[in-house]
Amino acid sequence: MNALLDAMDDAAPDQAEAYRPCEFRIKWATAGWEQREAMALRRAVFCIEQGVFVGDDLDAVDAQAQTLVAVACVAGLPDQVVGTVRIHEAEPGLWWGSRLAVHAAFRHHGRLGATLIRLAVASAHARGCRVFLAHVQQQNAPMFQRLHWQALKDELLHGRPHVLMQADLAAYPPCVDVYTGYVTRSTATA
Repeated sequence: MNALLDAMDDAAPDQAEAYRPCEFRIKWATAGWEQREAMALRRAVFCIEQGVFVGDDLDAVDAQAQTLVAVACVAGLPDQVVGTVRIHEAEPGLWWGSRLAVHAAFRHHGRLGATLIRLAVASAHARGCRVFLAHVQQQNAPMFQRLHWQALKDELLHGRPHVLMQADLAAYPPCVDVYTGYVTRSTATA
């Protein structure tokens, strides 16, 4: 019996390293920990990884924006925020999405960025959105075009090339159940 337990202990580190969540819930952030982890993820991506901002990426939009999160689930329970985006209504019917970020270790798991975009536009659509815009970093514009977005004009923001883009609302049926959102499964392999 002890040999069996020793063998299991020896195997445990390899199994832990191979573990990857297979289910993700994309929804509006509701809990304080989701909001905190979303802000930490934005800092990690936009301040540390990309160097777009120094120290923090918070701005005036955060005071009115709704945060959306992609949460990795373990046994169906929320475990970790691995993606985020924020949306806000700038004026009646005009919505913006911004600060789309996915944790580097999860960028190839179940189309998290695309699903965050889908919920962002669909939930705004359900709330009277007539136009949904975003300033997209130039290297990400092809992904948005595949998701039914149109490039309107090239711009330089924060010293980096961006594209002002508009979502085709016909491709995003309204989603009213924003707190349940969507569930996606990982497509990544070990």
